Amino acid sequence: MTNETVLQGLPAQVNERCRVLVLGSMPGTASLQAARYYAHPRNRFWPLMGALCGFDPQLDYAARLACLQQAGVGLWDVIGRCRRHGSLDAAIVRGSEVANPLPELVQGLPRLRAIACNGAAAEQAFERHVRPALPAGHGLTLLALPSTSPANAAWSFERLLGEWTRLSPWLPVAEHSIL
Repeated sequence: MTNETVLQGLPAQVNERCRVLVLGSMPGTASLQAARYYAHPRNRFWPLMGALCGFDPQLDYAARLACLQQAGVGLWDVIGRCRRHGSLDAAIVRGSEVANPLPELVQGLPRLRAIACNGAAAEQAFERHVRPALPAGHGLTLLALPSTSPANAAWSFERLLGEWTRLSPWLPVAEHSIL
């Protein structure tokens, strides 16, 4: 493709309380334009995390991030920079990917217990770029979860929620679940 765009991802949204790190592949166009994770209005990430962590997914973005961090959840992407035409993961130009420094981030998160990949593209990028750089015996649980993207329309919200509840061992009990 001749008109691929070089894209720069978003900064990590983590704090010292992080027990679960949710990794996407590379933010889509809507997220990059808004400078917000999972900004596409049909992405189901925020409703899922609201249900799992007990917050209203309609809160403003800063409040949603604060709720995630309070629940011990951090956000970032495997790919920090790449070329892509359009918004889909399939349009990422293989070989143009520059991974975020995830091994360094992981080392600085003493409470981290699990890494969850949001979708197959994130999992594949993690396997190529990150897993080989993690120290042997790191002790982290690695979860491949179905994508919350609207492109994954074959998965209903209920089916996604059923899979994403695999994060529950590392989340506080949601006292005010929206379900």
